[in-house]
Amino acid sequence: MPLTTPSVYPPPSAEFMKWPSRRSVVHSTKGMVACSQPLAAKCGIDTLNAGGNAADAAVAVAAALNMTEPCSTGIGGDMFCLYYDAATGKVSALNGSGRSGSKCTLETIRQSLGIPVGTAGKIPMSSVQAVTVPGAAAGWIDTVERFGSGNLTLEQILGPAIELGERGFPVSELTAYFWQRSEKNIRNASPNFAEMLKDDPSSPDGVRAPRAGDIIKLPNLARTFRTLAKEGKKGFYTGRIAEELIKVVQDLGGHLTLADLQHHLGAGSEPVEPISIKFTGQDLGPSEGVELWEHPPNGQGIVALMALGILSSLEETKAIPTFTPSDHNTAPYLHAIVESLRIAFADASWFVTDPNVTPVPTASLISPSYLASRAELFSPSHASDVLPHGSPALSSSDTVYFAAADGAGNAISFINSNYGGFGTCIIPAGCGFTLQNRGANFSLDAAHPNVQAPRKRPYHTIIPGLVTNVADGSLHSVFGVMGGFMQPQGHVQVLLGQLVGGLNPQQALDAPRVCIGAGMPDEGDVYDRTVYVEEGMPAEAVEGLRALGHAVEVVKGERRALFGRGQVVRWSVDEVERGTGVWSAGSDMRGDGAAYPA
Repeated sequence: MPLTTPSVYPPPSAEFMKWPSRRSVVHSTKGMVACSQPLAAKCGIDTLNAGGNAADAAVAVAAALNMTEPCSTGIGGDMFCLYYDAATGKVSALNGSGRSGSKCTLETIRQSLGIPVGTAGKIPMSSVQAVTVPGAAAGWIDTVERFGSGNLTLEQILGPAIELGERGFPVSELTAYFWQRSEKNIRNASPNFAEMLKDDPSSPDGVRAPRAGDIIKLPNLARTFRTLAKEGKKGFYTGRIAEELIKVVQDLGGHLTLADLQHHLGAGSEPVEPISIKFTGQDLGPSEGVELWEHPPNGQGIVALMALGILSSLEETKAIPTFTPSDHNTAPYLHAIVESLRIAFADASWFVTDPNVTPVPTASLISPSYLASRAELFSPSHASDVLPHGSPALSSSDTVYFAAADGAGNAISFINSNYGGFGTCIIPAGCGFTLQNRGANFSLDAAHPNVQAPRKRPYHTIIPGLVTNVADGSLHSVFGVMGGFMQPQGHVQVLLGQLVGGLNPQQALDAPRVCIGAGMPDEGDVYDRTVYVEEGMPAEAVEGLRALGHAVEVVKGERRALFGRGQVVRWSVDEVERGTGVWSAGSDMRGDGAAYPA
C-alpha cells in the first residue's frame, strides 16, 4: 500500500499487541543499511557517504559480513540480488550462484560417497562433494559494474572490510556462539583450520574459536579481498586463489577443476528476469495493493509467490475470511499461511532446479488458474496430509540478508550465503575463507529434476525480496529473512504482518513466526509435518493450531535461530516537505545488527 509519511506507522492497539516490539523504526532521508552486524553496516554507510550508491554499499557490506560473520556467509559461497533503479522504476535481478563441476556426474558423486546403486542417499552437508563453484566473488563485481554509481573503485568499496581483517575487530555475541559451536567442524574439515580461528598461545595448538568481545584478525581473507580488488574476477577464478581452492578440494576427494572456475569466470553472474505476483486481497484494493518480486528458479522465491497467490485465491472463494489487524497471528490466520506454504513447497521441492539444464514451468506455477487449482487442497478445518506436487504446463538460502538504500531512491535487496553455517568448513590454504556446501541440495534420484549433474546449479534457498506499489510501480520496500527453507516462509509472514497486521517494519520483524520443516537439511526434512512455533506466540494460537490437527512444537532459546533473521527497508514520500523521500527500516532482534541511517 502506498505510504505518504512515516506517521503512517502508529503503534498497534493494545487489544492485539500480544508481544512486545523491542526496537524502534529507524528513519533517514540520505540512505540506509540494515544488516545483522554493526561493523559491517558501518562499512556500507561509509561507502554511501563516500559517494557510492546502494549497490556499492551492498558489496561493501557483503565483504564486511564475510569478515565479521563468517559463520553465515562469505566469498566461498553464492549471492543473489534484486535492484530497484529509482530513475527508471525498473526491478533487476542478478543470479550469482555457482555450478557443480564438469566431472560431477550422478554416478561419480554416488560412487565417491559410497552409496550403492538402487538405494537412496543424499550429499552430506560436511562432504567435499557438496562444494560447488563459489559465485559470490563474481557476483560482487558484477553488482558494482551493473548497478554501481561508478564513483568508487573496487579497492574503495572493499577497503573497509580489508581494514577490519588486517587490524582486527571485536566479535559479536551471536557470531561468537556459532563460531564456537562450529570449531570442531572447522578443525576436522581441512588442514588449514587455523586460518579461521583466533591466535591464542594459551590454547594447546595455539588457536581457538573467538569469544564474544574478542578481537580477531583475518589477514588471509584480507589478502584475498586485496587480490580481488586489484585483479578483478580473474584474481579469484585463476591464479593462486583458484589453485589453492582446487588443491584442497581434490586432496579431500572432490572433483572440481581449474577449468570449472575458469568456466564461471567466462559465464559470470547471470542477469535474470525477476518474477512477481500482485497481492491486492485482504482489503487491499487495486490502488493499494503491492507486487512482490522474487528471483526465478534455481531460487526458491517462487514459494513465497505461490503462497501469496494461493492465499488470494482462498479469499476470493471465501475459503478464508478477509483478515483484519486483530487476526494477525491467530490460529485461523496462521493455519491459512501454513497450508498455503505446504502446497507451495510440495511443488517447489520437485520443480525448482537450474532452468538452464532442466526446464522449469515457472510461469505456470504462479499463474492464477494453477494457483486456484492448488488452493482447492486447502481445508479451513484441519491440517493437510503430505501433499503431492502438481502438474503445471511447461511454458515456452546459513545466510546473511541485508538491504541498502541511497539518497537518490535506489535500493538493493542482497543475500549472500555459505549455506549451512561455515559451509563445508573447508579452507583453501592462505585464502582465509570456507567453501560452501550448496551442492548438498542436489537430489541423488535420477528421476528428479534437481538431480546432480555436471555444470548445474542446485535448488537454492537464498532469496532476496523486493516490493513495489501496484498503483504506480514505485518502491514499497526491500526486505528478506535469511535461514534455509525458512526464507520464503519469512517473506510471507513479514510482508503480511505489514499489509494485513498493520505493523511497521520493526514490529513485523519482531513478531513471533512459525516454520514448517526444520529450516535446514541437517536439522530435519522440509517434509516434516511439525509446525514449529516461536516462543511468544499467543497461547490461544498455539492451541488453536493443535485443535486443527497440526503437530505443534514451541521453540525457545537459541533454537529460535530456526525462524531466521530479517531486515526491512521501506520507502515513503513526505509530500508536505516538497516530496522528500524517507527510508524507514527495521532489523531483526534475533541478530546482532540493526538498521543504520546514512
